Parts: sequence; structure tokens; C-alpha cells
Amino acid sequence: MASTFAAKPQILLRETGNMFAVCLEGIRNTWKVSEWAGEYLSQCWFIAKVTSLPVILISIPFGMVIALHVGSFNRQLGAEAATGAAMVLAIVREAAPVATALLIAGAGGSAMTADLGSRKIRDEISAMEVMAINPIHRLVTPRLWAATTVSLALVSLVSVAGLAGGFVFNVLVQGTTAGAYFSGFTALVQLSDLWSALFKAAVFGFIAAMVACYKGLYAGGGPKGVGDAVNQAVVVTFILIFFANFIMTTLYFALIPQKF
Repeated sequence: MASTFAAKPQILLRETGNMFAVCLEGIRNTWKVSEWAGEYLSQCWFIAKVTSLPVILISIPFGMVIALHVGSFNRQLGAEAATGAAMVLAIVREAAPVATALLIAGAGGSAMTADLGSRKIRDEISAMEVMAINPIHRLVTPRLWAATTVSLALVSLVSVAGLAGGFVFNVLVQGTTAGAYFSGFTALVQLSDLWSALFKAAVFGFIAAMVACYKGLYAGGGPKGVGDAVNQAVVVTFILIFFANFIMTTLYFALIPQKF
């Protein structure tokens, strides 16, 4: 039992090192765009196709829930005009990047892991190596940049859908005027908030693809092993994303002066 617990840190360090090694190898030959451009476009289309509608369906009720809490709280304080500002801060800063990352990991990342894991157990990866084709450069690199690119587009979609859902609930249901809702958009929000959301989304998408590709390439044990790899990829991605979100949010508040 003691030896099992002692081996856990070593396994964690080895897994982390292998994952970052795969990631760095995928980035190393990024400049050879002509070799992976076709796969990149294919992956961009696939990820956007499987995540666009679900992310909208998540964002609208999510915006309504935030509007319910914020609107009720502001009404108690007599500050209904600040509802729009609070909505933008909540959705653009935090909700949009995190929701985007969860959909990229849950829909796009799981598909990446399943695809690469299936290739691994069918020995397609070994066949590529025999033909002197770098499987990481050919398969991992386009998926890393495709997830990053689509995340940038989805975070804007989430923001618009979430604010629209908040508008419907706050204005049409709670009775706040549309002018008060929209006039608050610039009260506390600044351009750096948008850049922060875009940067977070790009990092989260990259993390999701990195974990998904690593788990797929190292899958083993037949179809059951691929299924386990998909499950592990989603769980590990969620943990890393929330940890990275905490670090990036802390640095943002420490480095960027806030608007008052």
C-alpha cells in the first residue's frame, strides 16, 4: 500500500512531462503550415459544427440566471441601472471563456481523443512512423491550433448569446428599461476585459486540445482503453482549465487597473 502511494507522484510527473513534450513537439514545426493546413481547416469546421449550437443553448439560460440574480440584487439596492454593467462583467470576463472551454473539452476534445485513440489501437500511428511521417506534427499540431482558433470565435458567440438572454429576462420579465440595461455596458467595463476574455478562451482551447491529443496518442487496451482515455481527458481538462482560470484572473486583477 505504501509503495502504491509513493508511486503516485512519479506517475503524475511522468504523465505531465509526456503531455508537455507532446505539446512542445506539436508547436515546434508549426511554421510548416502547408503540411497541416488541410487538417487544420477540417478540424476547425468539425469543432465549430459540434460546439456552436450547444454553446448557444447553454449561454442563453446562463445569461438569464445571472440576470435573475443580478437584477434582484440591484433592485434591492435601488441600482437597476447597473444591471447591464454587472451582466457584461460576469459574462464577458468569466462565463464566456469558461463555457467555451467546457464545450471545447466536452465535445471537440472528446472527439479528438477518440479519433487519435482509435488510430493508435489500429496501429495507424505506428504505420505513420514507419513511413517517416511525424504523427505529432501531422495530427496534433492542426488540432492544437484549430481548438485555439475556434475558441476565439465561440467566446464572442457566448458573450452575445448570454447578454441577449440577460436582456430578455431583465428587460421583458423583470421590467428594467432597455436604455438602463444598455447604458450600463460601459459603466464598469473596459477594453482590457475583452482582451482578457479572448486570451483566456485561446489558452483554454489550447489546453483542451493538448490534453485530448496526449490522451489519444497514449491510449491503450483496445476500445475500453480509448473510452477510458476520453473520460480521463475531459476530467483532466476541466481541472486544468479551472486552475488556469484562477491564475489568470488573479494576474489580471493584479496587473490591470480597474475602472471605477
